Amino acid sequence: MNGVLIIDKPAGLTSHDVVNRVRRILRQRSVGHLGTLDPLATGVLPLVIGHLTRLAQFYNSSEKTYEGVIRFGFATDTYDSDGEPSGSTQEVKVSLEQLQRLATRFRGSIEQTPPPFSAKKIRGVPAYKLARNHQPPILQPVQVEIKELEILAAEADRASFRARVASGTYMRSLAHDMGQQMGCGAHLECLRRAALGEFELHQAHTLEELATAYEAGTTQEMFVHPRRLLPLLPCVTVDNEAATYIRRGRAVNLPDFSLSRQVKVFLGQRELIAIATRVAGTLFHAGIVLGGGGTGTDGWAPGIRRPLRPPV
Repeated sequence: MNGVLIIDKPAGLTSHDVVNRVRRILRQRSVGHLGTLDPLATGVLPLVIGHLTRLAQFYNSSEKTYEGVIRFGFATDTYDSDGEPSGSTQEVKVSLEQLQRLATRFRGSIEQTPPPFSAKKIRGVPAYKLARNHQPPILQPVQVEIKELEILAAEADRASFRARVASGTYMRSLAHDMGQQMGCGAHLECLRRAALGEFELHQAHTLEELATAYEAGTTQEMFVHPRRLLPLLPCVTVDNEAATYIRRGRAVNLPDFSLSRQVKVFLGQRELIAIATRVAGTLFHAGIVLGGGGTGTDGWAPGIRRPLRPPV
């Protein structure tokens, strides 16, 4: 079983919890996720299954879109509602205009300090492990990009927002920093991921829906169509002979539809067999082979061999 599946992650589960449940449902060991969500968060969690786990490297820098609620009046040690209050609690009433002005300070490229309860490593140790052992981690600010930040509504001590951010941006830190700017403290009360890269919430399925589909034998219908993956890469369709050469790690000539450095190689309409990189002209080498023989256990093809020119 090979494919990409979008799960609507429920609150209370870690991303790894979801992976484990999907492994059990599909009776499939090779399952990974793209882009960790905190236990508090819900929404788009793309899973790569079978040979397509090798596509994970292409999504390391994918932008993400979030919707959520910030509660003002006190901060927490985790920067979200799962943590313990830190500092004093204040009664506040925020206004939409006030927060919309504040939001302008956080748009664009900014410095942001990751939360103490995060996976950021300090001398090889994740920060959250130090924080749990009451050893406050010293985390350095990093450059992040908040491409869009819109305050949608404000009522009493809460504000709802929508943000589109580059990879590496912590929405918990955004809420915490906005509270500091307001002088009253704040934390992220809830968060929902609406998109990651090309994957959107309307494509997502619950764990319960997946279990039902597996029992009915309709799981394949839930997978994202392979030709919609990595939409910036053009698709090339090859015949069986060319597919055999590609799976053996050979360089082949492919139809040159664009000047793209990389292309997705298909056998038929749905079988994504490789991501190929241009060597010169129309000659491509499949550095990443997705299934088939001749690649070794890790899916990486061996070095370029003598170019062949199969019919395509």
